[in-house]
Amino acid sequence: MDLSDAWWFWALLSAVFAALTAIFAKVGVAGIDSDVATFIRTVVILVTLGLILLALGKFHSPGGVSTRTWIFLVLSGLATGASWICYFRALKVGDAALVAPVDKLSVVLVAIFGVTLLGERLSGLQWAGVGLVGVGAVLLVVSG
Repeated sequence: MDLSDAWWFWALLSAVFAALTAIFAKVGVAGIDSDVATFIRTVVILVTLGLILLALGKFHSPGGVSTRTWIFLVLSGLATGASWICYFRALKVGDAALVAPVDKLSVVLVAIFGVTLLGERLSGLQWAGVGLVGVGAVLLVVSG
């Protein structure tokens, strides 16, 4: 089975790396301002992605990118930056085992935004899964 085009394979790897991100960030942010830690992480990501693009021969001018695409990628970048700043600040003062699941309330919000803004559709079973993610995050917060 070729996994290179399997969305679930890449999503699962994303989850693994996100979990490692939380653990590594919690340890790393302990002795530094959370905003400085976010900056360092961002520089590492930028350099790493640049090296990957160079190694794969994909580094080129984005001249053919539409204005609409630029606008939404810039908005996505701004949202990512805001998310990371908030995430690192939360890790600075809270337990990683609680911060990361609450951060995953983004799953619930993406489902709601996807349906309302993008016209996506979820089945009843999929909504149940989204609901369980939300309930799980809330239970972690109220029990902590």
